[in-house]
Amino acid sequence: MEIIFIIILIITGILVGTVSGMLGVGGCFIMVPVQYWVLLSMGINPTIAIRVAFGTNLLVVFPTAISGAYKHHKKGAVYWRESLILGIIGAISGFGGSLTASILPGNILTIIFGSAILLGSLRMITAKPIRIEGEISQNTWSYVFWAIVIGFITGLIGIGGGVLIVPIMVIILKFHMKEAVGSSTAMMIFTSIGGAIGYMILGLGQAGLPPFSIGYVNLLQWILLASTSIIMAQVGALIAHKVNAKALKWIFIVIMIYMGLKMIGVFTWLHLPI
Repeated sequence: MEIIFIIILIITGILVGTVSGMLGVGGCFIMVPVQYWVLLSMGINPTIAIRVAFGTNLLVVFPTAISGAYKHHKKGAVYWRESLILGIIGAISGFGGSLTASILPGNILTIIFGSAILLGSLRMITAKPIRIEGEISQNTWSYVFWAIVIGFITGLIGIGGGVLIVPIMVIILKFHMKEAVGSSTAMMIFTSIGGAIGYMILGLGQAGLPPFSIGYVNLLQWILLASTSIIMAQVGALIAHKVNAKALKWIFIVIMIYMGLKMIGVFTWLHLPI
């Protein structure tokens, strides 16, 4: 791998860790597009490239989520019962999503990925003001349902699930924003490793993979991204508790919209160099 790609991945890991700890998401909307571009620049087939980006992203999310969840737990912002239901069931459902991703062509996967992020951002924009009183939902079956849905999407498009579960936690399950951030980070410990294992198994023996890959997970990219993101997740979690909930929400929305449009290809169609 060329040195420029190594530098890009290290910088990306720093950004991913900060965003993960700060917003309760895996940083997939930064990491997947960067990995995809690096792999394409290395001459990897686009369909293989997007699957490797998804699988590697999920494995990076795993240690990053552990790091971030620990910091949020110390701040009292993690509901572990709810996070475990969402995470464990989501991890099982995620294998079905990764199986589907191993069949679909790359251009379909990139469009699905971008569309999912845009839908999440749209729902956050149109949501009611963030709740400041009352109790979170105690309906276990509601958590099971959303775990299955989010888990499948996690496996399908290689995300930890935070980018989608945070709006659901705030809007439907009645979490405070900071509770949603902390609990979604804990949930991603399970959904990420479940999806990553699926991509490893389903990519075994696949021709055209980049060097140092186990299935659709590239270990070299994983080391470069994870080694920086784990540390920065601690920094991001500290920032999250110093920023008000509305500011967190709008930072979340702006980044989601940009990366969603980027992956769908809107900027390319408009010939915009962004």
